[in-house]
Amino acid sequence: MGSPLGDFIRTKRDSVQPESLGLPDRGRRRSPGLRRSDLAARAGISVEYLTRIEQGRDRNPSVAVVHALADALGLDPSERDHLRHLTKITGGECSAHTRPGPPLREVRPSILRTLRLLEPGIALVTNRLGDVLAHTSGYESLVRGTGLLDADTPNLTRYVFTDPRARTFFTDWDDVADEQAFDLWLGPTVGNYEWFTTELASAAGPDFTRRLNRHVVPRRGTLRLDHPSGCALHLLRETLELPADAQQLVVLLPGDDSTAQALDELRRRSHGRLRAIS
Repeated sequence: MGSPLGDFIRTKRDSVQPESLGLPDRGRRRSPGLRRSDLAARAGISVEYLTRIEQGRDRNPSVAVVHALADALGLDPSERDHLRHLTKITGGECSAHTRPGPPLREVRPSILRTLRLLEPGIALVTNRLGDVLAHTSGYESLVRGTGLLDADTPNLTRYVFTDPRARTFFTDWDDVADEQAFDLWLGPTVGNYEWFTTELASAAGPDFTRRLNRHVVPRRGTLRLDHPSGCALHLLRETLELPADAQQLVVLLPGDDSTAQALDELRRRSHGRLRAIS
């Protein structure tokens, strides 16, 4: 049985082209990417030890080994952060024995007051599992008609993977799907992660599981939407982490003049208000 850490290292190794690291081309191989022996040599560890890590038989590599593997794979800063987080999960340092259950859904009063200050802009509070916990009226006007807020407890990740309308609403649906799957790894506890992914996997099917296990660190560029009104919207995203609550405050800003004009028109049609979802 594998491990999150081993899966990531193996997946990343398969995606690295040897020539990108200055290694010679050794001809055709049975599998793509970097050979296990080459990675082990670059990291200064044995092939046998690397095999144990990749297969999940060694779940507690030292900090030095983790850093050496990051250097050997040429990971960027975001990928290094993800590698360190997976090392903690694999080693049982992220509340691995917490009883699975839904995460806390309350939003602090001070965060709700902050949302009110952002009206009539587009902002929402989510947790790492994709639950939409509170939002401004501007956000409601943006997603009206898409089905995203139709559920009593709306969840962005569930919407992306299970509602057919999401594939039309998000112009770059593949990128958004990768983002939502990746963020599940950053859930507040392994217990919450297991609870949610077990529930979602049965509804979303193998595509969700495949994306989850690819460990693709998202670039989070401009969010492009095909709005039901017929507008093509380009939105910039600013995210404020709320680590004490395992939540995020996300603000969406128009990326160009045509988007700003379209958003003004959507707001004029709407008469919503700030909403906290319990």
